[in-house]
Amino acid sequence: MDQELELIRDQQKEVWNRFSSGWKKWDELMMDFLKPVGEEMIRLLNPKANDMVLDIASGTGEPGLTIASFLDGGKVMLTDLSEDMLKIATENAADRGIRNIETLVCDVCDLPFEDETFDAVSCRFGFMFFPDMLLAAKEIARVLKPGGKIVTSVWDVPEKNFWITAIMGTINRNIGLPVLPPGAPGMFRCADSNLMSDIFKTAGLTNILKKDVAGKLNCRTADVYWNLMTEVAAPVVAALSKADAAMKDKIKTEVYDAMNQKFIDGNVVIDSGAVVFCAEK
Repeated sequence: MDQELELIRDQQKEVWNRFSSGWKKWDELMMDFLKPVGEEMIRLLNPKANDMVLDIASGTGEPGLTIASFLDGGKVMLTDLSEDMLKIATENAADRGIRNIETLVCDVCDLPFEDETFDAVSCRFGFMFFPDMLLAAKEIARVLKPGGKIVTSVWDVPEKNFWITAIMGTINRNIGLPVLPPGAPGMFRCADSNLMSDIFKTAGLTNILKKDVAGKLNCRTADVYWNLMTEVAAPVVAALSKADAAMKDKIKTEVYDAMNQKFIDGNVVIDSGAVVFCAEK
């Protein structure tokens, strides 16, 4: 991996470690939000009882932990760049009595496994942040057994994801965010639905399926929305760190106004849109 990609990876590792406490605090709400995507991924993956499954970008453990709970004799290897996120995943596994997991800190672009090790691979909302997505897909294909499946999910277009655009759009209007170069890691990098299919094809994967999945972020109040987004969303925190107190207050007021206008009854339940891809080796 070249130096620029290594730098991106190292920055991501630092960011995810730093935000792990926020993710732990909001885990229940976030996992409820992401559950429809996880359920569709598991449905397409259809793991068998004694499968060896690799879960990439596991974060606090999903969907790997739920997959593990379906296995009888099989095991899930949870991997992530962030050791602090994987510590939370281990705690979550213990809380749920799930023992057939292991955790390993590693980089998807350099997986420390032999060829054809796993029956299935899952990766929820990881691909758009990988420094080199094609290299990641080739590494996944390498460690997958012939006939094995990979299932992944990415965010759909911004228009379907008010849960993030509400706050990021407000920040951008007020302080102007740096424009990412084309193809740079970011939330909507994989929103072009042909991109993931093309990457999987180039990595030698076949039988590519694509499924749209809608979700709802059930914050209930504008307060919960603001606190959640400023404690788990790294781009939000990074942008707000550049604003002075007055500007932060202005942005906060405008975000609350946007929530109050959209959810007149005060019940903040925000739509999201994701795309799940499944492919075979």
